[in-house]
Amino acid sequence: MTSSTFPAPAVPPTTTEPTPVAVVTLGCARNEVDSEELAGLLEAGGFRLVDEPEDATAVLVNTCGFVDVAKKDSVDTLLAAADLKETGQAQAVVAVGCLAERYGEDLASSLPEADAVLGFDHYPDIAARLREVLAGAAPAAHVPHDRRKLLPISPSERGAAAGAVVVPGHTIAAPDLPADAAPQTGPRAVRRRLDGGPTAPLKLASGCDRRCSFCAIPSFRGSFVSRRPTDVVAEAHWLAEQGVRELFLVSENSTSYGKDLGDLALLDTLLPELAAVPGVARVRVSYLQPAETRPGLIQAITGTPEVADYFDLSFQHASGRVLRRMRRFGDPDSFLDLLARVRAQSPLAGVRSNFIVGFPGESEEDFATLCDFLTEARLDVVGVFGYSDEDGTEAETFEDKLDAAEIRERVEHLTDLVEELTSQRAEDRVGETLQVLLEHVGTDEDGEPLVEGRAEHQGPEVDGTTTILGDIEGLAVGDLVDAVAVGHDGVDLVARVAGPNPTEGPR
Repeated sequence: MTSSTFPAPAVPPTTTEPTPVAVVTLGCARNEVDSEELAGLLEAGGFRLVDEPEDATAVLVNTCGFVDVAKKDSVDTLLAAADLKETGQAQAVVAVGCLAERYGEDLASSLPEADAVLGFDHYPDIAARLREVLAGAAPAAHVPHDRRKLLPISPSERGAAAGAVVVPGHTIAAPDLPADAAPQTGPRAVRRRLDGGPTAPLKLASGCDRRCSFCAIPSFRGSFVSRRPTDVVAEAHWLAEQGVRELFLVSENSTSYGKDLGDLALLDTLLPELAAVPGVARVRVSYLQPAETRPGLIQAITGTPEVADYFDLSFQHASGRVLRRMRRFGDPDSFLDLLARVRAQSPLAGVRSNFIVGFPGESEEDFATLCDFLTEARLDVVGVFGYSDEDGTEAETFEDKLDAAEIRERVEHLTDLVEELTSQRAEDRVGETLQVLLEHVGTDEDGEPLVEGRAEHQGPEVDGTTTILGDIEGLAVGDLVDAVAVGHDGVDLVARVAGPNPTEGPR
């Protein structure tokens, strides 16, 4: 764990040892940014950050509320943290994040083991709220509400109102911070890195204006709000100063970036600026909507050397009929045309996507269309999810739902197909020269030397890794190494160092 904070706030003087607090993060990379924002605010408020809940007096669990599995993981993590109170290792467990924002009072009543359930509106004064909990107070549980209603419907009218609404990751600072806790001009966000690795998520925007019938995220994340380019670039410089080599740009929908600022092509011009930040070796964009992926953005990604030729495209399905019921756009022909346009500019570009199987009304023909599309699309990584109802969504009201056993059968079938297809795609990459950002240099569990990283087509956490062979003497985490792929294990690649001069990261 690093001790760097963006910007470095003045910690209030104290006559006692700062209370240790651990921030546990579940869910997506957007949540990681929120956790680092919370950590920065807690440290600015006089708390001491520790890595492990076992070492903390207070445990803050940043929950995920996306799908059933994630909800269960969040509850299990809260219960495990609460167990530490039984041994006297912790005094307070607080739930924050998407599950807390989405369910609030209901979560608090069903999970009395948590000492508080706080929503996004509590984030700016999170240090004060945590002190209250530790003092024995029981803050009223968050009351959920539709956060889409907090800002104007028209994106162009959101700028003036956005400052009055708490949007995690968007220039919030605790109201009681000293005046010099952040610049008086520029970003007012406080961030404290919790992971010292060479890759860090950087938030472009929060919220979503789409109304996909299966998704509840907009209701608790709110309307789409872009961060201003100056704030994004300033945070990129700060991250680079902390040793970050790859910026992972995250949002609920990166292709909408700039629409509320009056410029839908804003990401096209922002990418070269981020790529030019000293110390940054790679910029990666995530969460692209196929229907909004414009030619100019494809060119900006493939035409800027430091931007990874990587397309995280949210297809969700391939059948036009199913997509319309999902309130999305597309069909196999339009999706394959998009992939062809990407590969015409970058033949080796990496492409990943997620798909929902068993959506209400999905016929055998629809499912066959999805399987045929995936066979032809040649994607590097594919996530497969069985449909389940999400509270408050339109799809929850649909009557033509598939039997759970049928959904499981289709998930298993597609998962087997995807494993075969993505393994073949990795096989196709054998012989390619890769640029691998090193994330682990050390030994494996057997004590043997192990050097691992990610190539351009491999995003953080979920897209596989590349193991480096050959002359590994002198390599370090953060180096960008040219290596030739010589083999694979599923989507994971094995590569041999191509030359003696890696692009070194900060030492």
